[in-house]
Amino acid sequence: MCKVVCRERFRTLFAAYFTVGWHEHVSSMEEVLYGEQDVYVLFRAHYGDLHSYVRRRKRLREAEAWALFTQIMAAVTHCHQHGIVLRDLKLRKFVFTNPQKTELALECLEDAAVVGEDDEVADKHGCPAYVSPEILACAAASYSGRAADMWSCGVMLYTLLVGRYPFHDIQPAALFTKIRRGDYRVPDTVSARAKCLVRALLRKQPADRLSSEQVQQHPWLTHSPHAHRTPHTEPTDHVVPAVDLSLLLEQEEQEQDKL
Repeated sequence: MCKVVCRERFRTLFAAYFTVGWHEHVSSMEEVLYGEQDVYVLFRAHYGDLHSYVRRRKRLREAEAWALFTQIMAAVTHCHQHGIVLRDLKLRKFVFTNPQKTELALECLEDAAVVGEDDEVADKHGCPAYVSPEILACAAASYSGRAADMWSCGVMLYTLLVGRYPFHDIQPAALFTKIRRGDYRVPDTVSARAKCLVRALLRKQPADRLSSEQVQQHPWLTHSPHAHRTPHTEPTDHVVPAVDLSLLLEQEEQEQDKL
């Protein structure tokens, strides 16, 4: 796969790749070719993204969800430990690196930010279904990038286990209200340990969420779960398109000012 970017933007746009180092579950630049105006960045080929895979399968058995989420957390932990917050973190960012669709890698770091111990970031963009409550709380406030990433990990885990987003609505304002309230339910088809981890990630207060290192020590990850029987009626997938989050927040604030 080849990505083309203008030379002036290359170092800024790909800064995270130069910082994160090598990891088996994070895609790395295979080769960089410099043209007169553009830079051509080559990555290894992949076999489809995780979002499309879940949409096709509707719902994964828990053992498979465990195997894939373990790799997701390995990638996120590696990035966090190297001062990278991923921000627009979602299933679509993870791609399969083998045709059997058992091995994952984080494919895109262009939206990531390089931070230090202080991981406060201010820009707000991404897919509404994955956005955390603190990002919606105040248009001008900064927030912890790592904690917001962990909320997104909770959304990904829920979607792997259930087959739909924990928060979904066709109207952005209604979707944001559900996220602010933490309005979701984990079905009884999900095991107790998996439910515990989902709830530990989808906590409204950023400081109350598990860190990536703590997630890797959670009992659901340290002990492989049993596969669960797929219910006869599988959940319907809800797809929320990626939009300009800042614009939606601005529009919502304008509507509130009219009240």
